[in-house]
Amino acid sequence: MEPVTLTTERLVLRPFGPGDAAAVHAACQDPDIPRWTSVPSPYGLGDAVDFVGRSCPEGWRADTGYAFAMISKADGALTGCMALLRLALLHAPERQAELGYWTVKEHRGRGYTVEAAREIVRWAFTGLGVERLEWFAEAGNEGSRAVALKVGFQMEGTARAKIPHQGTRRDAWCASLLPSDLGLGSATPYLPYPG
Repeated sequence: MEPVTLTTERLVLRPFGPGDAAAVHAACQDPDIPRWTSVPSPYGLGDAVDFVGRSCPEGWRADTGYAFAMISKADGALTGCMALLRLALLHAPERQAELGYWTVKEHRGRGYTVEAAREIVRWAFTGLGVERLEWFAEAGNEGSRAVALKVGFQMEGTARAKIPHQGTRRDAWCASLLPSDLGLGSATPYLPYPG
């Protein structure tokens, strides 16, 4: 897929490029990012160079993951990273994807991540034809859960031992979002359990 750029009131959501390595590296020095996400710890500049220069572009080319740099329109600063990861072929009947994100410490609590997620979710449903979005976070990650709930995800429970993290398996909170939750249509009708 060709990379796309999306915009919101305060953000430009664009594919990462080589010039973003230093900002990604600086952001991932915050211990909360490797604590709650799958980024390497310690996070070196080489990790950032590989992420923005190889991993992100390969995801777009292979149609397996779409990572967006969340850039402030006001000052051009990186405010976070949001990625939509394909769980099953989007052209297959499952049409599912997972939303993940992290926010730069200095930009937390300003609503940037919710703003970005709403736009990327809308693009996933209307532009990619996703019919089910999933969100997972290690149980206890209240910040990530607050974002997911504000976007409209519905909590589905706790998946035991879902996340391998730093040599252990951790429980994960899980939630989903359907196009119908946002008043959007879907190519495949949804038949909820009546009980």
